[in-house]
Amino acid sequence: MRKIGLSEIEDIALGASLLGAGGGGDPYIGKLVAMGAVKERGPVTLLDPEEIPDDALVVPIAMMGAPTILGEKGVGGKEYEVLYNMISQYYGKKIFAFMPIEAGGVNSMLPIAAAARLGLPMVDADGMGRAFPELQMVTFTMAGISATLMALVDEKGNSVIFNTITNQWTEELARSVTMSCGGSVSVSLYCVEGAILKQHAVKGIVTRSQKLGEAIRRVKESTDLTPEERFLEFSEGYRLFKGKIADVLRETNGAFNLGRVVIEGIGSDRGKRAEVVFQNENLSASVDGVILATVPDLICLVDTETFIPVTTDALKYGKRVLAVGLKCFDAWRSEAGLKLVGPRYFGIDTDYVPLEDRIGGNADV
Repeated sequence: MRKIGLSEIEDIALGASLLGAGGGGDPYIGKLVAMGAVKERGPVTLLDPEEIPDDALVVPIAMMGAPTILGEKGVGGKEYEVLYNMISQYYGKKIFAFMPIEAGGVNSMLPIAAAARLGLPMVDADGMGRAFPELQMVTFTMAGISATLMALVDEKGNSVIFNTITNQWTEELARSVTMSCGGSVSVSLYCVEGAILKQHAVKGIVTRSQKLGEAIRRVKESTDLTPEERFLEFSEGYRLFKGKIADVLRETNGAFNLGRVVIEGIGSDRGKRAEVVFQNENLSASVDGVILATVPDLICLVDTETFIPVTTDALKYGKRVLAVGLKCFDAWRSEAGLKLVGPRYFGIDTDYVPLEDRIGGNADV
């Protein structure tokens, strides 16, 4: 148990935006929402999953929709109370704590804001260990846990409760309502008791995000290593490519940010050309037509000078970026995990090969 205040929020937002793999929304927007709540109501208590009673109700809070739209719409402020009332009334018990459903600049922050405003603790765990674009893409789905009851509310006060036959149906129906509500909404889903949380969640994600954020902030303090070497060391990342953004193709479709970015090499990569395809999050990275990384491993673009992550909605011509690959949570590499979030699910014509094998030249696909 420890407290999350303003300084912790700064680092969590920065680190989570790296784990967001290009998605999860603008960390600046999420940070403002969380910091505003903490300034008004005080720090939030962060609990280790093992501190949660087995029968306690833990509820994720998240934003659903296109992150670029959230930047224009914002969060109204009453959504968390509406979600709390809808969920607690349905289950007939009080919510014990909130949790993030994924890492990302916005969805790592909204549970902090909700916890501060409603006086509840937050749990140091999530359902992905990164960010994914669709709501069925969580470890709970692999365990056969339903996404519903799911509560959805927009900033105008419209609210919906879903009870669906599969998590894929939850995604389909909730996505349609999200579009009708303007492309971004606040949701609660995968409401679980403590015993299930301990068994199936990705533990320690908030702490990991905070440590990554602090390390990024201090990346240039090392004297023994270059900033790039230091960044790759503490992030446990694999260097994929360094270059200047030459082209960005982006569209908002079905409440997703879809597109690709073309990067022309600089330095040791001069003369080469990389392409990163994304659907909210980065899905694949290739150099001169050779795939170097795919989902579910994390593909992250960071500024070459500051090493601050660059989200897909912030990509722009001329920006210099370093493409880095990070290993995903082990469960995503299982047969069930790859069926849910592997490259072929997203229409990428390759089987999954672990990042470290592709980089090491051991890929046979």
